[in-house]
Amino acid sequence: MPRFSVIVPCYKVQGFLRECLDSVLEQSFHDIELIAVNDRSPDGSGAILDEYEARDPRVKVLHLPENVGLGRARNAGLPHATGDYLFFLDSDDTLTPGALRAVADRLDESGDPDVLVFDYARTYWWGGTRRNVLAHVLAEAGDGTFTAGEHPEILDLLMVVWNKVYSREFVERSGFRFPPGYYEDTPWTFPVMLSAGRIAVLDRICLNYRQRRQGNILSTTSRKHFDVHDQYARVFAFVDDRPELWTWRPYLHRKMGEHCLDILAKPDRLPPSDKAEFFRRTAEMLRRHAPENAQADGEVAVLAGTYAAYQVKRQAGRAGRELGRRGLQVRKAAAGRAKQGWAGLHARRPIDPGLAMYSAFSHLGVAGDPAAVYRKAREIAPHIRGVWVVRDEEEAARAGLLPDDVEHVLLDTPHYFAVAARAAFFVNNVNWPGTLAKRAGSVYIHTHQGTPLKYMGADLLGKPGARYGFDVPQMLRRADRWDYSLVANRHSELVWERAYPCHFGSVRTGSPRNDVLVGAAEDAGAGFRFRYGIPDDHRVVLYAPTRREYCRGGHVDRVDLSRLAADLGEGHTLVVRLHPSLATGPARGMGLAELHRRGVLVDATDEPHVEEVMLASDVLITDYSALMFDYANLDRPIVVHADDWDAYTASRGAYLDITAEAPGHVSRSYRELAWLFSSGAWQDEESARLRAEFRARFCEFDDGRAAERVVRTLMLGESMPETEAARVPGPASGHDLLTST
Repeated sequence: MPRFSVIVPCYKVQGFLRECLDSVLEQSFHDIELIAVNDRSPDGSGAILDEYEARDPRVKVLHLPENVGLGRARNAGLPHATGDYLFFLDSDDTLTPGALRAVADRLDESGDPDVLVFDYARTYWWGGTRRNVLAHVLAEAGDGTFTAGEHPEILDLLMVVWNKVYSREFVERSGFRFPPGYYEDTPWTFPVMLSAGRIAVLDRICLNYRQRRQGNILSTTSRKHFDVHDQYARVFAFVDDRPELWTWRPYLHRKMGEHCLDILAKPDRLPPSDKAEFFRRTAEMLRRHAPENAQADGEVAVLAGTYAAYQVKRQAGRAGRELGRRGLQVRKAAAGRAKQGWAGLHARRPIDPGLAMYSAFSHLGVAGDPAAVYRKAREIAPHIRGVWVVRDEEEAARAGLLPDDVEHVLLDTPHYFAVAARAAFFVNNVNWPGTLAKRAGSVYIHTHQGTPLKYMGADLLGKPGARYGFDVPQMLRRADRWDYSLVANRHSELVWERAYPCHFGSVRTGSPRNDVLVGAAEDAGAGFRFRYGIPDDHRVVLYAPTRREYCRGGHVDRVDLSRLAADLGEGHTLVVRLHPSLATGPARGMGLAELHRRGVLVDATDEPHVEEVMLASDVLITDYSALMFDYANLDRPIVVHADDWDAYTASRGAYLDITAEAPGHVSRSYRELAWLFSSGAWQDEESARLRAEFRARFCEFDDGRAAERVVRTLMLGESMPETEAARVPGPASGHDLLTST
């Protein structure tokens, strides 16, 4: 008996069918059967199904003599299902890699519930991907099982059949079947979810929900949308026959009204001549199934009136929104003029030599090199008042990036413009907004975000895919305001002067954020280990991949994280930190969040200070992340996993061949990566030799006093000893501590 019976009804999907079937049959979890139902499809779908059945014994194909529709095609597959769990997959959607293994593991963990709900992502024809906006409902449901009554938020999720797996025994015992019609998922999902005694969730994207360019069947204009009334009638009939479910009638009553109003409001659902009839039938349904003493309120209250009144309200709403948009534009314009006037007023006042403005990562909060400079300035130059610019103070505080004792202003507020108009020093690791005019006498210190490996600035002009979304000329105009560019090595100095052909001085200070890494004590990362419950005797392996420009969205799974965690073995903890640009996208939903919940690994993507994560680790695995240049200061082993180096360099470009000038051993396949750790080669003498050469080249100005050097030389005007490396002329430069382009 297989674990899963995957039932796939097929009708006019020949262009998508192979991708769908391959996504199931190529899963790492093989204990499945695939029941494909050809719903009398007029295209080549049937032949494709026969081809797959001939070559894979797990595939069984049913050819229906007539077209019966999606719901009844699923019913046709049910008698042939022998698996423990049923999975109804639409033939234009796909499973994500590792989905079935994750579902199987969660079923085992939760003791085989009646229903398991998992997450999905919408994938668009133009290549975009967007995770389910209600994914937090799954994360908040907890590890155990529950009923819909105990966690009713589960019903807020999209009520479709394909984001769940169902115990076959539960389905057969309850007699659930799909009715004919347009909205066949409605009378399946509500009865199933309300009847289930044990529901579990999996906070992982297991399915890609294809958004076709011309929409799906429910997006077409047709009278078939009237079917929604019959389907809700079936739901109410189911509930009416079961007194234990009567408490759900108010919820279903409101849900039906909201669902029907949503259909009515869509411009592409109903022919205009049919909308009045649809409104009346909806209102009639609402009255017929109204619970005792129920009153229509909220959005559905409009159904208690006439269609004419509904139209008036809709038109008033549209008019109000239009007026609101116009009013907003007027207010924005007025606010802009007021801000300019306010800024101009303060710009007439003299620059305050005791005022510094800081920002990092596009106003995210107190982090990176600017934070290190800020902290050192508070220590040795307390007379310089430091003010941080943040975009969202609540978000920054929630992320641990806005301590209570830090003075801050919100971007684009009068206070922001007032501080910006008078500040003497501006410290940032990205460019300041173009609206910020540089005053004569102010000092702009640009820290960058580490040592560059991939192309930056003007060099992106030759990489159209990498510069997607970047306005390079505008970037350079903003960089024209820099007075000083901080560098940690001669490589960075040469790259920045080429990538940003502007008038600034390169300053060999080292990277301020790396001060804490230089000569760090062995227990410096103890706080991180304690927060995540990592045993003191565990070896912590940090995996920090970067984003890819050759893939829309930037995320590519190059390593099977569960496999890597298992292969590292006992006594090891795998810590994963994604590139910051991937933190809020679908990347973590592809399995990382679920593995973290299960304790397989630690997801440190949200850790506010990457330096602490590095301090807590014993070895770094990365691909092409600039983090390796910072990590080298710790003099701990580094492994470069470069299985797609050619594709990466072709799409993004690189200033050096990191596979030839690596800080440690290089793996070009997962097999090689696993061998490096199983054999112990990751920390052998060759690894140490490569690391020493790398550190000599790329950590040459990092001596633990970078932040102090910035404050004393650039803000206080004092002299300070250079780093030993800065005194020695390099092969391509004889610059002193401060050099100008």
